[in-house]
Amino acid sequence: SDHFLRPRLTIHFSLSLSSSAKMLHASLPCLHCNNASPSPSLPRLSTPSLYPSSPCTSSSVQPTSLRSRHVVSFSVSAKTHLRAKSKSMGLNVNCSASEPLKVMISGAPASGKGTQCELIVKKFGLVHISTGDLLRAEVSAGTDIGNKAKEFMNAGKLVPDEIVTAMVTARLSLPDAQEKGWLLDGYPRSFAQAQSLEERKIRPDIYMVLDVPDEILIDRCVGRRLDPVTGRIYHIKNFPPDTEEIKARLVTRPDDTEEKVKSRLEIYKKNAQAILSTYLSVMNKIDGNRSKDVVFGEVDSLLTRVQKDKAKTTKLGNPVSGISLPSNQETKKEGKWRGIPTRLNNIPHSREIRTYFYDDVLQATQRAIYDGKTRLKVEINIPELNPEMDVYRIGTLMELVRVIALSFADDGKRVKVCVQGSMGEGALAGMPLQLAGSRKILEFMDWGDHGALGTFVKIGSIGAKEVDEQDDIFILVAPQNAVGNCIIDDLRGMTESAGMRPVILINPRLKDLPGSSGIMQTMGRDKRLEYAASFENCYFFRLLYYAGTQYPIMGALRMSYPYPYELYKRVDRPSGKEEYILLSTFNGKPSTDEVNDAFLGKPRNKVKNTSGIWGFLSGMLQ
Repeated sequence: SDHFLRPRLTIHFSLSLSSSAKMLHASLPCLHCNNASPSPSLPRLSTPSLYPSSPCTSSSVQPTSLRSRHVVSFSVSAKTHLRAKSKSMGLNVNCSASEPLKVMISGAPASGKGTQCELIVKKFGLVHISTGDLLRAEVSAGTDIGNKAKEFMNAGKLVPDEIVTAMVTARLSLPDAQEKGWLLDGYPRSFAQAQSLEERKIRPDIYMVLDVPDEILIDRCVGRRLDPVTGRIYHIKNFPPDTEEIKARLVTRPDDTEEKVKSRLEIYKKNAQAILSTYLSVMNKIDGNRSKDVVFGEVDSLLTRVQKDKAKTTKLGNPVSGISLPSNQETKKEGKWRGIPTRLNNIPHSREIRTYFYDDVLQATQRAIYDGKTRLKVEINIPELNPEMDVYRIGTLMELVRVIALSFADDGKRVKVCVQGSMGEGALAGMPLQLAGSRKILEFMDWGDHGALGTFVKIGSIGAKEVDEQDDIFILVAPQNAVGNCIIDDLRGMTESAGMRPVILINPRLKDLPGSSGIMQTMGRDKRLEYAASFENCYFFRLLYYAGTQYPIMGALRMSYPYPYELYKRVDRPSGKEEYILLSTFNGKPSTDEVNDAFLGKPRNKVKNTSGIWGFLSGMLQ
């Protein structure tokens, strides 16, 4: 069969379907090329089987130009004939200008957030957006939104989320924010507000949190003094007035008492915790208990790095810059999903079942990456990919990795596939048994006939030193902690070096394990668990069994980005057939009790203890 190269088209001007475009379309099929372009493009790569006993078929998912929206797409076959496909919508070409910065900043009262915002705006030219300023401006201007907000404010009530979100969204859509980038100050403050922005595809490149101890914040607030004449703020210790005259007229603001400051801190912490899960993957904590210049030095470094990453990804056409799936990829979306395959306890799995799951994982991963997600994880727990079962096959895991890697390589991305190396020293050196030999398998497995391995796909280890400038995407194979050793530090170093480039964890196991002394590692445990949780599920599949058994299958839990978690019950049908029936859907990963209640047909949110026949699910979702 023909294999195609798909070189990327970069044009720095706009064309419509005029006579010039028609001439271009008419002339392309007649072109003949003797030399393939050395640009970062790749023949469509097949994914042969590791198991000779199974029929060898390539993945049915063949993404076409995922990072471009060009209506004219070029292909070069093995015979080097250029061909073009056109649509009647016209030729749409986007300039490759760097995307502006999108920044969120959060900090408790007296954390120095206002000062840092001023310095950020001065250095990076971002549009500073504060909800307090917006509310005052809208009310003063007498706009519809302002009048609605004024009604609540006059009644002493909080302005509803929908009004504030509409106001913020409108401001972010103005030309100056679109062109210069924006700095969103102290917003969102609730989970509902954060989700409203997510639904509108408004997401920051970085979420900075100024971290200052409570006692320092209280001292800063209680020690503040206001000059009623000039409106200037002083501090009796840190920033005293220059003259006795000014000192004599200073007053304490009504909300700068210790009691009120503590109350405000509790409200801030509650709000910050509510939105943490939404922005954990782009969050950076900054020690705010330092001088403003030292703090801004770190802020400056972070934003400069993000800016460079955005410039690189825009130049490469990386989807992180906001490019979405092309229209011809819509057929791969969830509406075409065929349902859960049956006979999943039959081992070995058939080639059809393996290919089904490879495609299912690939499509979800593509959607997440092309939505701008950068910290992702895939958790798939069918028998051949469950290391706790004696039918676990390392080859199935390697095939899944290969399908994902070749798909992105086929789209011109340079993919680094990483397997953790031996951890520990001396007698304690070793690696998890399920990963033993996996790097050699990756190096010697068939990566197709077009030289993908070593050019568009490279094999590496986990760690910051493995991140090269030319890498676009990183796929980490089953990273996991081992007894006495923790992979988190190497993993964190790698993701920090990767910046905004996507990092995909395949079947990670990042829970803390006992140290070499047999005692659970406690130092830094919260930080490790917080980091592990920063990776967002783009795909999840797990079979449900009775507790302590692996037969029969009772049901399945599946999530494919961006769709909700779906709970299925397996039902036996006549003539030995079976079917998976959808029981319920969940916006987030359901708890054991929620799963049990769905099987029992009980209403949601009913408090209960796990008991009875459906207690078999207890603990399986932890």
